[in-house]
Amino acid sequence: MAIIRWRPASEWDPFSLLSSVRDEMDRLFQNSLAPWRPPGDNFSEGDWTPEVDVIEEENSVVIRANIPGLKKEDIDLSVVDDTLIMKGEKKQESEVKKENYHRIERSYGFFQRGIPLPSAVEADKVEASYQDGVLEVKLPRKEEARPKKIDIKLS
Repeated sequence: MAIIRWRPASEWDPFSLLSSVRDEMDRLFQNSLAPWRPPGDNFSEGDWTPEVDVIEEENSVVIRANIPGLKKEDIDLSVVDDTLIMKGEKKQESEVKKENYHRIERSYGFFQRGIPLPSAVEADKVEASYQDGVLEVKLPRKEEARPKKIDIKLS
């Protein structure tokens, strides 16, 4: 049993209890029914979603995505406004009828993921490479989005 701090009746708000119950229910369903979807992920849909790292460097934004088992032809990248959109499809190997599968945990199917970019980028200068199942996309920042050093003058 949880211990709840006593508050006088004038401070008690029954709606705050309902709000906390709702938050707990949301967390329960989010964590148990969709553990493969990161919270706050925008524009995710499909059968599976690759995990990404978004790194902001001085002159660029670098995104690394784990997409094992795909060929570079299976991946489609585009920049729309301030979002990098990744699409692709991971095809399942041919089905073997003689084997008894006890567990299938590897994900297959279509994926689409939109990754909001932390600053404006030059879409025509984007570079992408794919090696050992890791896609790396380097998006150069626009000149106006780069940090600028301001000199302080003494008077």
